[in-house]
Formats: sequence, structure tokens, C-alpha cells
Amino acid sequence: MVVDKHEQLAPLDTDRPALSVVVPIYNEAESLPHLLKAITTNLDALALTYEVICVDDGSSDGSTEILRQQTEVYPYLRAVLLRRNYGQTPAMAAGFNYACGDVIITLDGDLQNDPSDIPRLLAKLDEGYDLVSGWRKERQDAALTRLLPSKIANWLIGKVTGVSLHDYGCSLKAYRAELVMDMKLYGELHRFLPALAFIEGARIAELPVLHHARQFGQSKYGLGRTFRVLMDLLTIFFMKKFLTRPMHVFGLFGLVCMILGTITGLYLTVLKLGLGQSIGDRPLLILAVVLFLTGVQLFSFGLLAELSMRTYHESQNRPIYRVREVLGADKPMPPM
Repeated sequence: MVVDKHEQLAPLDTDRPALSVVVPIYNEAESLPHLLKAITTNLDALALTYEVICVDDGSSDGSTEILRQQTEVYPYLRAVLLRRNYGQTPAMAAGFNYACGDVIITLDGDLQNDPSDIPRLLAKLDEGYDLVSGWRKERQDAALTRLLPSKIANWLIGKVTGVSLHDYGCSLKAYRAELVMDMKLYGELHRFLPALAFIEGARIAELPVLHHARQFGQSKYGLGRTFRVLMDLLTIFFMKKFLTRPMHVFGLFGLVCMILGTITGLYLTVLKLGLGQSIGDRPLLILAVVLFLTGVQLFSFGLLAELSMRTYHESQNRPIYRVREVLGADKPMPPM
């Protein structure tokens, strides 16, 4: 029994669990019973009250019915059923909103993350960290389609965000609840949670964890998400550098464009007035200027739209998901 290690995590409110385990679920019918059993076995050994929140992200393989059954078996289980498939980030956001614990653990529902690592994450968190990220040091995935793109992405994300982790994509993480409650997630931003936490001043640690080959079903990840991840990486970079000072980026681009336009105009003026040349038959020059200015405008509009969208959602406190039904754990709890 582990007692003294995690006593400090117990909340003052006895009706509130000390630990919340958030598991996004999408078509994991075969894995679910084994996952819940493994979570129960490992967490029952701790002197902690806990809850498990499974967010069904519009599954179509019977996962929903299995969750209905399991809520009758496990009194600590809450199943949040989303109306359709929104994606992992909204599912994660729903789990955070329904979590009551002082500490939140996230992991995948495919049995590749091992619940036996949860006590180690909690122990590391007790050392004074706000977020502990798992590192799949011996990852059991395809080398070409999963491992190589992941290594490149982890290096690139570390360079852009300034938070160097070996494994940004590992879902097995431990958070202090107050850290994630202040975060608004959009797009594919769930994988950038350490970078978002770093922006908020969080203390971050990384811990090697077990990783198993997939036993059931098929992977939901592929190279198709690369573009979306890159776009969100640009968003994170902007948030880290210019969120409170957007003029520093927009002003810089505007100044560069004005300087280029002035130099081009002076050059054409010299050709026209000084050398008497015709400047009306230079389509390449006109095309280059138009393409450059259009690119700057599109980039700027994209960033402005991102900021406007965040302002819209956060000012109205609108979630990016819709819940159809909540099962188990007594009464449904609305999002904060």
C-alpha cells in the first residue's frame, strides 16, 4: 500500500476525488473492459480516492454500450458520450471539464499506455512539478509511419516552443487540475499541452513509461494529421511570442511590405523618369508584388481569425463539444 507518498493529494472535500483519470475513447470496444480492469487494479493499491472519466467521441463499434454496462460495474466510472466524433482535443477538453480531482491523469484507451505507470507519475508530481509527461522510450509502433514522423515532430515542436520533450505525443500525462482548468483547447492543441503549460509558467518533468503494441482494433493516427499539427504549431509559436503584443508581428510584416513597395516604386520611378523606359509592360514584377502581398495578407488573416475565435469561445464560455448523455457516478455534473 502506498500511503505517505500521495497523502498530500487528498482534497479537503471528502466527496471530491483526489485523482481523476481521463480517457478519450473512439472505437475501442475490445480494449475497454481490459483497460478499466487494469486501472482499477493499479489505483486500488493507492491510498487515494479516484474517478475515471471515459469520453466516448462518437464511437460506432459498440464502445458506447460497453460503457453503459461498465458504469453499472464500476461506481467510480463516469462516461461522457459526445454527440458525434469531434476529435481527440475536444474529447480531452470534455474530460477536463468533467474532472473533479486535484490531479488529472490522461491516457489513451487502446491499452498501449500502461496504468501501472500512474503511481510513478504521481510520485514525480509530488516533487513539485505541475505537469509530468510520459516518454515512450521503447515505443512499440511502426518505424516508418509512426516513429520517424514522431521524432521529427518532437524535435520541431521543441525548437519552436522552447520546451524540449522526447515525446510530445504520449497521452500518458499527469497534471495539477488548476493548470488545465485555465486552458482552452482547439484544433490539435492537446499534443501541445506542455507548451501551453510552459507559457503559463508551469514546472514540467518527463518520465520514461511503458508502451505496448496495440492488441485490438486499428490505430486512429496517421500521416494525414501532419498538416493540422503544423498549423497548430504555428499557432503555439504565435501565442508564445506575440499573444499579448500582436503588433510586433503584424507591424513587422507591414513595415517590410511598405519598405519593399517603396523601393520598388522608387526603382520604377527612376526607370520611367530618369531613363525614359516604359514600366507598364512588366507583368512578372506586378505578379511578384501581388503574390507577396497576398501571402502576407493571408498569413495575417489566419492569425487574426485564430485570435478572434479564441476570444469568441472564451468570452462566452462556449465548449467545443456537445454532450449527449452522462452516465454513472451519481448525478451528471455540468461543465464549469
